Amino acid sequence: MAEDKAHVWHPFTPMAEWCAPGHETLMIAGGEGTYLIDSNGKRYLDGNASIWTNIHGHSHPTIVAAIQKQAAQLAHASSLGFGSAPAAELAARLCSFFPRDTLTKVFYSDDGSTAVECALRMALQFWQQNGAPQRTQFVAFDRAYHGDTIGAASLGGIPLFHKRLAGFGLPTLQVRELDALTSLAKDQLQTIAGVVIEPLIQGAAGMRTWPSGMLRALRAWCDRHGILLILDEVMTGFGRTGTMFACQREDVIPDFLALAKGLTGGTMPVAVTMTTDKIFEAFLDPKHTFYYGHSYSGNPLGCAAALANLQVFKDEQVLEKLPAKIAFLNQRLTQWQSTSNSVSGFRQCGLIAGIDITQANGMNFDPKLRMGAQICLKARHHGLLTRPVLDTLVLMPPLCVTESQIDKAVSALQWATAEVLN
Repeated sequence: MAEDKAHVWHPFTPMAEWCAPGHETLMIAGGEGTYLIDSNGKRYLDGNASIWTNIHGHSHPTIVAAIQKQAAQLAHASSLGFGSAPAAELAARLCSFFPRDTLTKVFYSDDGSTAVECALRMALQFWQQNGAPQRTQFVAFDRAYHGDTIGAASLGGIPLFHKRLAGFGLPTLQVRELDALTSLAKDQLQTIAGVVIEPLIQGAAGMRTWPSGMLRALRAWCDRHGILLILDEVMTGFGRTGTMFACQREDVIPDFLALAKGLTGGTMPVAVTMTTDKIFEAFLDPKHTFYYGHSYSGNPLGCAAALANLQVFKDEQVLEKLPAKIAFLNQRLTQWQSTSNSVSGFRQCGLIAGIDITQANGMNFDPKLRMGAQICLKARHHGLLTRPVLDTLVLMPPLCVTESQIDKAVSALQWATAEVLN
């Protein structure tokens, strides 16, 4: 539509290309199950779950009905000094996924970045109120991405997204791997408020997976040095890795857990920061009140959608059906790699996959070619929508995807890659 090019500034989008006269704007008009439907009625498999948010497919009747029912009763009321039944019930349900007396408190916000931001601010204030005001630094990992608000962005380690913010935000120490932490001096350890990590797999880093056992070892390191562990499960939460939460794969309980994206099944912008009684009790004195929040914190409409999302997990046995789909995706990607000289490798964690595209000799393409973007654009002609991370093709469909749809999605990427490279 002309109005889009004239007035809408799209995120993470080179706008000169978008606004060029020859650029054809793809307008999404509807969604049904694993498919998105454009304004011309063409259907596409949603290959990145609408930027990693959709869980059970578009327009799922259980979630739609819950939103409609709640909207007719109460769409929103402030959470600043008031409560609502959907927010209270959702908090209890989320806490029930973890062992008793571990993650017991839920703070509501709007999106993944603010969920992480909230954890950072809680951690800083916790140390200020507990005799360690020198603990003002955070540890994050190379190629990390934790959001775009200023605090969360200061944790980032991807130059394309974060270099313009260098010198702003919170003091952060970037490390490549867990072993780098063991070399830190004792006095430096005393300045660290917390360590932040995406468990099992880093999304924007090109779907880079962590070694098995790394998360458990990191938890032990934090415990030895009295440092808080913050897990960013904005992408990995809600079944993406095969369990409800990625930290459950290694039986790790963090001090803070940030959740968003899939929380409402990809329908409403709701996020939470979960934490422990130990953290919460440090804020009970009135002079230690946590003065932070959002106008839509605990939004009843979003909380109703999130409750319906969790109900679908139970009613449709979503987690129980994942192992066969995960195995099939691995089989299909292995088959592609074995028959292609353009796939140098792939990484998979649950139903999350990153496929690396290189030249036949194994060398990377010139970044100016934006080969990954070209391939994903070509994949539209084969009925698949997804986005790359540079020249890593991302495939992360809704969890309701079938094996035949997985086959179709991988085939679309195969064909598109062959057409672009040839």
